[in-house]
Amino acid sequence: MAFKNADLVRSLYIHWPFCPYKCSFCPFVAFSKFDRFMVDYQQALLKEMDDFSVESGTRNKLKTIYIGGGTPSTWPDDLLLEMFNKLNDKFNLEVIEEITIEANPGTVRYEQLALWQKLGITRISVGVQSLNDEVLEKLTRYQKVSDVRQFMKWAGGMFRSLSIDLILGLPEISDDEWKRQLEEIVTWPIQHISVYFLSIHEGTALYFKVKRDAVLLPADDETVDLYHWTIEFLKIHGFMQYEISSFAKLGHESKHNRAYWSRDLYKGLGVGAWSYDGEARFQNEKKLMTYIEAQKNNETCLAYKELLTAENVRFEKVMLGLRSLQGFWIEDALEGLSDAKRTEFFEKVGMLKDQSFIKQVGDRIYLTTAALAIENEVAVALTV
Repeated sequence: MAFKNADLVRSLYIHWPFCPYKCSFCPFVAFSKFDRFMVDYQQALLKEMDDFSVESGTRNKLKTIYIGGGTPSTWPDDLLLEMFNKLNDKFNLEVIEEITIEANPGTVRYEQLALWQKLGITRISVGVQSLNDEVLEKLTRYQKVSDVRQFMKWAGGMFRSLSIDLILGLPEISDDEWKRQLEEIVTWPIQHISVYFLSIHEGTALYFKVKRDAVLLPADDETVDLYHWTIEFLKIHGFMQYEISSFAKLGHESKHNRAYWSRDLYKGLGVGAWSYDGEARFQNEKKLMTYIEAQKNNETCLAYKELLTAENVRFEKVMLGLRSLQGFWIEDALEGLSDAKRTEFFEKVGMLKDQSFIKQVGDRIYLTTAALAIENEVAVALTV
């Protein structure tokens, strides 16, 4: 499972899977009450970084680093410092453009922020989700609005960018309450907002609560209407939409996420982390102890590899182009298609235009505002 083009990687993702608790809606590779394995996991991460450095054969000139989780704000200071010493040793950070770390309210100490500054972190992504303590507690997310407001007081002005995550469509949050939340949030010292639709992932605690009607969700059409209101409201306050879930003040778009949407090469380090080498996508082992033991025994930690077919590539170019609001080149959607399939593609384009779901400008196709909430369905319609 060799990683090709390792020397061309310019974006690095590092996964810290430890959490003080597991939210009922969380589908990510994250573990609560496993803190006793932090040191062992750190050594496994450093080993994987060493191995990639050998594979690359050079000190890659990184442009972006993203530290995600889990809850990276639980990373002990001494271990995080050790990690950055290794990063500076194994990679060239002279041209770094962005280093992001995720943080959850209530898990950050003021002293940490000074350390993060010193380490060169430029951007913090804060998991706010909602300003309703009771709703979050029911979803087993034990943070307080007071924690969020305190964090904003501490971190405002310390970093180039502060970003917050919000979840749209949470149970028991009325339209009026959502609007009041945003009215407060746009007054914070932030430059970026991510708004995600609540997704019910099979196997999560929330999935089973919804299945037995213990949690009632708002109607889809109501949530979509509120999403469109949110787009306009944030625009008025200087947060321009540049991706379906992402809004930023000018110059504060996420450079790391744009690397994903542009299909640039990236390397993921850590349990469950994904990588892309230009030809295939890889995922590391998702079981914590299996990942740690694999590194200790000098064995591969890769659990999955998908070699992308021409069909995969075509779908990704269409889907990611639509999702990032930059549109896609028609020639990318036609590459490798027979004459019959090309004719079918243009028939679908005509149908979606008639439905006001897409628009064409020159040789590119874009989503309309009406179709932002059904982007994946549009991408599938254009590529199947």
